[in-house]
Amino acid sequence: MSDIHVRIADWQKDHAALRSIRETVFIAEQAVPPELEWDADDASAVHFLALEGEYPIGTARLLPDGHIGRVSVLKDWRGLKVGDALLRAAISEAEKRGLKQQMLSAQVHASSFYERFGFAVVSGEFLDAGIPHVDMVRHSH
Repeated sequence: MSDIHVRIADWQKDHAALRSIRETVFIAEQAVPPELEWDADDASAVHFLALEGEYPIGTARLLPDGHIGRVSVLKDWRGLKVGDALLRAAISEAEKRGLKQQMLSAQVHASSFYERFGFAVVSGEFLDAGIPHVDMVRHSH
């Protein structure tokens, strides 16, 4: 693992990189329909880009209401704490903006990952794009 870092992305300037990662992870790997992946929230979200050197390897976004979503890491970089870095960046930015409660919809298999960061499951299981999810919430102190 070399120089992996996360920065706030510019939806216009970094559009191709953000789209490419999300298309690979959600649309190609997980068969999420493109019309469900792309929504109007992207325009108002704060986007995060994980990079190894200058190579884009992961994304996440934070909505103005404190929802964190679209956390995605390219397959070859999974298990290298890239998701941790993305989530920490999103939580930190939410707190900077005074959003004391962060929410997300987690794929069920990933809920234990989010629990490590203080998120708690607050819903039953439901299907989103055919994938089992649970809603989770975290409160900043």
